[in-house]
Amino acid sequence: MEKTLTLDNIEKLFPADFTEEQKAKAKTLFYKKMAIAAHTYYGGKMQTLPKAPIYGFNWFNVWYTPGVSAVSTTIREDNDQSFYLSNRSNLVAVVSDSTRVLGDGDCTPPGGLGVMEGKAMLMKYLGGVDSVPLCIDSRDENGVHQADKIIDFVKMVQHSFGAINLEDISQPNCYRVLDTLREACDIPVWHDDAQGTACVTLAGLLNALKIVNKKMQDIKVVLYGAGAANTTIARLMITDGVKPENMIIYDTKGTLHKNRADIESDPRFYRKWELCQSTNPDCVEDPSIAFQSADVLVALSKPGPDTIKPEWISLMNEKAIVFACANPVPEIYPYKAKEAGAYIVATGRGDFPNQVNNSVCFPAILKGTLLVSASKITDSMAICAAHSIADYAERQGISADHIMPTMMDSDLFPTVAADVAMQAIKDGVARKTRTWQEVRDIAAKDIAETHQLVQYFQNEGFIREFPEEEIRNIVRTVCDEVK
Repeated sequence: MEKTLTLDNIEKLFPADFTEEQKAKAKTLFYKKMAIAAHTYYGGKMQTLPKAPIYGFNWFNVWYTPGVSAVSTTIREDNDQSFYLSNRSNLVAVVSDSTRVLGDGDCTPPGGLGVMEGKAMLMKYLGGVDSVPLCIDSRDENGVHQADKIIDFVKMVQHSFGAINLEDISQPNCYRVLDTLREACDIPVWHDDAQGTACVTLAGLLNALKIVNKKMQDIKVVLYGAGAANTTIARLMITDGVKPENMIIYDTKGTLHKNRADIESDPRFYRKWELCQSTNPDCVEDPSIAFQSADVLVALSKPGPDTIKPEWISLMNEKAIVFACANPVPEIYPYKAKEAGAYIVATGRGDFPNQVNNSVCFPAILKGTLLVSASKITDSMAICAAHSIADYAERQGISADHIMPTMMDSDLFPTVAADVAMQAIKDGVARKTRTWQEVRDIAAKDIAETHQLVQYFQNEGFIREFPEEEIRNIVRTVCDEVK
């Protein structure tokens, strides 16, 4: 095996007689064991470094006391100066109470640090945006998670950041937290599990429909799961052309419809109740009817691989589109979905074709938002980003196994950032006016400099190379367990 740090050729070390299911299980297990080993080896994955020079001892008098008092009093007189005299204009807080971490549920407040640090790494490497993971305890004295605790925390810390990225907050708290903070804060508040997932899903759907030659307004859609992600996906899909009467949404108790008194009676689930009133007018419950002649399935529910049944997919229309995006294991493996008749299959994982992952949107959306000092991220900005991502992939060339750009398409991020910034200006939420080219050039420079710094640290040994033999040992252990 050549350089294993890319991890691109791990499957070559699997036994030749491994079935597709064994390969899929082995890859999932490998990445989990590799994650523990790598995080242990590096002690996490983020650090803080100065971006200003230190030419000698007296420079501390400029960066700190006594000189810096002039910075404090200047900001005191005009708080907006904090965006110019500190790193605030390029700094995001990644805030979570860790109650809905990937597919693992409540992981306790510090349990979310691995994901939030990962978010910070992607934000910096892909978008040139600095960020800080903040995992907080939202429980009251009875151990019940309270939306108000998250809301109050964000309102208190917002003055140190240019934007807030909410992450892994369980429903129903996630709805109220986002909707309240979007209006209460003077900076953008973005819920990546909701808006980010909706953005990339819409982007993937736009290109998938081009390939199968179907139109948004004509398709029948089944959404499996009704959490923050799918409820926001439904909202953006409807805004972008899907007819709500052609949409059926499943939650853990059945389908959403106008007769769901349990949802109507609980004001915390107001987003779900909105969809109950506009979708599934015939109150369909049975999957054999719901999936019949459906064109699109978007599953964001319980990790699989048996959550979505192959027989349901077999009921769908010709050239069916299946997004099985639960993490870390999709609701159905792609090969199983294709065997059942799906034409295009997407997942949230990078080791299968058509990864539909927030990582191709949130770094660019936040960068574009920050560069025009927007006060919020509107739904139209998220939809604009989806079309920008889809258009970028189409220019590259799309196919049934390539409907989305990847995180390695570095030119994608400044392009999307510029498009989002222009939409913010159009929506009237931008404090600063810049041209499309200005935003793109700044974003491209910041991203390129980050790549150069990381490469330099790797080349000079400031970031150590992970031992190749350790990777081989992990692969051998995994294969023994899967056999």
